[in-house]
Amino acid sequence: MADSKEKLFSDFVAPTRQEWRDKIEVDLKGADYQKKMVWRTNEGFSMEPFYRKEDVDKLATVNALPGEFPYVRGNRAASNEWHVRQDIKCECPKEANQKALDILNKGVDSLGFIIPGKEVSAEYIDTLLQGIYADCVELNFRTCQRHSLELAKILVAWFKKQGVDPKKVEGSISFDPIGKMIQKGKDTSDVLAQAKELVETLADYPLFRAVSVNAYELTDAGAYSYQDLGYALAWGNEYMQELTEAGISPELAAQNIKFNLGINGVYFMEIAKLRAARLLWAQIVSQYTSDKEAAKMHVCAITTTYNQTLFDSYVNMLRSQTETMSAALGGVESIVVRPFDMPYEAPTEFAERIARNQQLLLKDECHFDRMVDVAGGSYFLEELTTALAGQAWKLFLAVEEEGGFLAAAKAGTVQNTVNETNATRHANAGKRKEFLLGTNQFPNFTEKSEGKQPLEACKHCCEGEAETGIPALKPSRLASEFEALRLTTEQAPKVPVAFMLTIGNLAMRQARAQFSCNFLAAAGYKVIDNLGFPTVEEGVDKALEAGADIVVICSSDDEYAEYAIPAFKYLNGRAMFVVAGAPACAEDLKAAGIENFIHVRVDQLKTLKEYNAKLGI
Repeated sequence: MADSKEKLFSDFVAPTRQEWRDKIEVDLKGADYQKKMVWRTNEGFSMEPFYRKEDVDKLATVNALPGEFPYVRGNRAASNEWHVRQDIKCECPKEANQKALDILNKGVDSLGFIIPGKEVSAEYIDTLLQGIYADCVELNFRTCQRHSLELAKILVAWFKKQGVDPKKVEGSISFDPIGKMIQKGKDTSDVLAQAKELVETLADYPLFRAVSVNAYELTDAGAYSYQDLGYALAWGNEYMQELTEAGISPELAAQNIKFNLGINGVYFMEIAKLRAARLLWAQIVSQYTSDKEAAKMHVCAITTTYNQTLFDSYVNMLRSQTETMSAALGGVESIVVRPFDMPYEAPTEFAERIARNQQLLLKDECHFDRMVDVAGGSYFLEELTTALAGQAWKLFLAVEEEGGFLAAAKAGTVQNTVNETNATRHANAGKRKEFLLGTNQFPNFTEKSEGKQPLEACKHCCEGEAETGIPALKPSRLASEFEALRLTTEQAPKVPVAFMLTIGNLAMRQARAQFSCNFLAAAGYKVIDNLGFPTVEEGVDKALEAGADIVVICSSDDEYAEYAIPAFKYLNGRAMFVVAGAPACAEDLKAAGIENFIHVRVDQLKTLKEYNAKLGI
C-alpha cells in the first residue's frame, strides 16, 4: 500500500506558487489581482486568495495538538462538546423557575438567570432553583454589580444545602464592574474591591467562575473582530492584576475568569478570533504562573444583535446560524443564540425555540460537537489566526501602555474607539460598502412593519454609581437608520411610487432597473418595474397613469444623451426625475436641470433621506 501511494503521488507534480498565480491571472482576463482577489480586512491586514503548505509550516499555531498548551486548537482533545445556553430575564422567580424547567427538557443544559439586584435573597434563589440539579446543569447569574458578592454567598449556601459535589458545579457570576463602566459610563471602580472576597467565596467550586469579561458588549456596539479580541485580552489581564495584587494566587485568579465573547457574521474571521483568543490568553497567563492548566481560556460565545434587523427579520436566523457555526468550530464551552425577534419585541416562545434548535441541529445532525478543531491545518485559517492574533496583540499592548484596561476605560479610549468604528460602519452601510441583506441590499419590496417598532437597549440597575464624565458605548444596530427611514415612509399619508422608465439597450435597462428598484425599495417606496418602452413619452404617460412620484429612466450611458433630456422635459415637473447611472454626459444633463442620479458610488441612505424631504415626508 505504501509503495502504491508513493507511485501515485509521483505521477503528479505540485504546481508552484507562481504557476497558481499565473493561472489566476489568466482567469482574471486583465482584471487587477490585488483588487479582485486580495481580501483587505477591517482588521488592518490583507489575506491572499490561496496559501501553500510552506506558508503554514513556519507558523507556531500548528505545533500543538488539541488540549495542549497554548490551546489554540481547543481546550479539549476528546470532543468539541459545548453547553446549549438560554438566558432568562427573571421578573418573577416562580415563573422563571417554571420556564427553566421547561427548556431543560427541550435541549438546554445551561441556564443564564438575569436577576434584579434588589431581589437578591436566599428565598428568591431557593424559589428560582427549585427542582434544578446544580451538578447536572451549568448555572450562570447576572445581577447588579453591587449585589454580586451577596449572590455568591447565597449560592454557596444553597449548593451546600443541596449536598452537591463542589467539583461538579459549573457556571458563573457575571461580576464585571469595568464592563458596567464602559457600557453605562458609570464609575464602578470602587466595586472592584469586592473581587477578592468574591473569588474566595467560590474557591471550593473550581468550575464556577466568579469574574466575567463581557466583551460581547463591544461586538453589539459595532467593534471589529480585532478590537473585540484585543480589548477582551486587556480586560481579562486587568482582572488578573487586580486579583493577584489583592493576594489571590494566579492559578485561582485565572480559573475564575470567564470570557463572554460576541460573535459577528464574518464567518472565518470569528473562527480565527476564538483560536487566537486562546493562544494569546495562554501567553498572558503564563506570565503569572507556569501552571499550564490555569492558562486555559473559558469562553461563552454570544451571537450579536448588531446585524439583526426589524424588517425581513427571519434573515436574522441565517445570521445567527452562521455565527453559531463559527463559535462551535472555534471551540467554545457554551453558546447563547440571540432570538431573531430581539430588535422589536421580547422574544416569543417560537423565537426562543428556533434559537435553541439552531445549536441542537449543529450537534445532533451536523455532529459539530464530535469534531475537534476542524480549522486545524487549513492553510487559510492558520494564516488568518496568526494575522488576527498579531493585530489584536498590538491593540493589547497599546492598552497596557496606557496603564491598563481600567485606565483606558476611565479615559474613554476604549469606548471612543468602538463608537468611532460603529460610526464608520454605519457610514459604510449608508454607502452600501457594508451590505445587510434585506435592508440596504435586496429588501423585501412589499413588506410592512405591521406595528413593529425598534426596542431601546435594556436598562440595567445601576444604583449607587455616581455620574461621571466617563464616555459610554453607543450601541446602535447597523440597520437602525435604514429602519427609521423606512418606518417614516410607511407612516406617510401616501407611500411614494417609483416607476422604472426602461428604454434602449435591453441588458443595460434591465440591470439598471433592478439596481434602482433595490436602491429605492430600501426606503419603503413602492417600485414598479417594466419591460421597456418604445418612446420616452409613452413611458412618462404610463408612469403618470400609475401615480408615480418618482420616474427613473433606465438605459445605457450612451443612450442617456438621447433619451434623458426629452423625458425630463416631457415629464415637466409632474414627478421627481432620476437618472440611473453616472453617464459621461452627466454634466450636460445637469445643465438641462436634471439633478438626481443614483449609482453604486452615491450614498444610498443620504440620497433616500433627501428624496423623502423633497417628497414632503
